[in-house]
Amino acid sequence: KTEIAIRAAFKAVADSKQVAILVPTTILSLQHFRSFNERLKEFPCKVDYLNRFKSTKKVKETLERLAKGEIDILIGTHKLAGKSVKFKDLGLLIVDEEQKFGVGVKDKLKTMKENVDSLTLTATPIPRTLQFSLMGARDLSVINTPPPNRQPIDTVIQVFNEESIRDAISYEMQRGGQAYFVNNRVQNIKEVAGMIQRLVPDAKVAIIHGQMEGQKMEATLMDYVNGLYDVLVATSIIESGIDVPNANTMIINNANNFGLSDLHQMRGRIGRSNKKAFCYMITPPRHMLSDDATKRLNAIEQHSELGSGFSIAMKDLDIRGAGDLLGANQSGYINDIGFATYQKILNETINELKNNEFKELFKDEKNDKFYQVEDFQIETDLELLIPDTYVNNIAERLSLYQDLEQIKTPKELNKYASSLKDRFGDVPKQTRELLKTIELKWLAKAIGLHKIVLKQEKMICYFPPGNQSVYFESESFTNVLMYIQTNPKNCKLSERNGKLRLIYSSINSIEEALENIQKIKIAKPS
Repeated sequence: KTEIAIRAAFKAVADSKQVAILVPTTILSLQHFRSFNERLKEFPCKVDYLNRFKSTKKVKETLERLAKGEIDILIGTHKLAGKSVKFKDLGLLIVDEEQKFGVGVKDKLKTMKENVDSLTLTATPIPRTLQFSLMGARDLSVINTPPPNRQPIDTVIQVFNEESIRDAISYEMQRGGQAYFVNNRVQNIKEVAGMIQRLVPDAKVAIIHGQMEGQKMEATLMDYVNGLYDVLVATSIIESGIDVPNANTMIINNANNFGLSDLHQMRGRIGRSNKKAFCYMITPPRHMLSDDATKRLNAIEQHSELGSGFSIAMKDLDIRGAGDLLGANQSGYINDIGFATYQKILNETINELKNNEFKELFKDEKNDKFYQVEDFQIETDLELLIPDTYVNNIAERLSLYQDLEQIKTPKELNKYASSLKDRFGDVPKQTRELLKTIELKWLAKAIGLHKIVLKQEKMICYFPPGNQSVYFESESFTNVLMYIQTNPKNCKLSERNGKLRLIYSSINSIEEALENIQKIKIAKPS
């Protein structure tokens, strides 16, 4: 991920733009500062950083140079979102470990300048961000290929046991490695370090946490990186950015109190070389855990293979819900009502706002667009399927149905039909009718229909529910009325339970239904 960030930043600088890199911790800001400086030292590219370790005088100097355009890449913690930070010409915003930031901070950075490109990097995106990507509102790229010689991390969930802790640390030291012990309470971190020293007297133990003085923390961390300590007792501050290939055992105390992405990120600190790594998660007995904590621990235990971050993020979306896409909540709601219902409500609300409160903003759009219902339905008693006698492999049939659902244009539909014939022979009648339903759906949605029921040789077309006055004043509905007036024998309008319906009789196939709907589409009002 860091490699991608460096290349994206260099491309922006080469185009005479400045780059802001937002990171969650002071440790990661220093590590990135070193990495970027090392990689770009041969180029005329000035890299600087902002974090709490810098003196007020140096921060002021950095901000002055930034405003003049003398700094090309600025790496920083939340300080980057401060009012005093002014860029001369910001072109790219990179958010590393995106799951660590609230919606407010990210949106505030975007308001620094209009039209800023953004690149977010994370192994486990928050549910809200993942939902945006699944909806198509954001581009999503997944890196699936691990570095060479990497091995999956063995993950074990167990209750607190001093002998297990002693054996795990001793084994790591015997093979010349180092270990982490994560204890997320500063109040008792010294007691934990003392316990480890008692269990493994030969171990050199160091402590770091977020309340330490900056220079001391950096010095301790660099000593650990250089192999001067065997065990690092730390809070979750180590979950971002620390790269110690020689550290391949991690013990996480009270793992049930961490979120799913936190556990995955911390586990990612080990197994960064060709050695086998071990992660021990200490929790209370299973019967004392909440349902959500149990689900999180089961997910992290199951998904221990390389490149499993995306699977963990999907599980997190399932457990916590997608949040408020138009607000600041990062999780919730969706788990109560389900994904499909959530999407339906969201689309309906957007359409309603377009027609009422924000009508003036969208007056240039044709009204017809507002009522092309996304979850259009066709109910029928006709046989519409890909028969198992035609495609006998169940997985193959399922794949064909999924491909059919993605088709958006007549050209793609013709290509799909040709592909079926090439692979499996002449297309049977049931499948031809199934393909016709796709065309029927397109036409019906273009007219503004909400649903079609085709049963017992009768076709009932439903118009948008509720008081959709804008639709009933549209050109599409005028076309429908014109068609009914000129073809009174074919169809009739009927209202039932407040729903307006168009009823056809003697419709025996999808093809006949399609022909009748096409006539409405080409009818023009005088």
